[in-house]
Amino acid sequence: MATFEFHIRWKEEIVCTGPGGQFILEFGMGIPTAHLPTQEVWPKKAPAWAHELWPQLHDELKAFCAGHGYNFVVEERAQVF
Repeated sequence: MATFEFHIRWKEEIVCTGPGGQFILEFGMGIPTAHLPTQEVWPKKAPAWAHELWPQLHDELKAFCAGHGYNFVVEERAQVF
């Protein structure tokens, strides 16, 4: 069973809903691309409830993107809102 649900919003955002609430990741629309922070910086940017969930988020977001034809990148500078 999936830990996260994903919803694309028109403001270049992907809303991630998990067991402790929601957060938003960047989602570029020119070339549809989800941006996830690296595992090393994730605890500095993510809500506290999601700190240990990076591996699940990574795998589920990667699969979501692949299933919809979106690009997926992991980069240190990616933002979490």
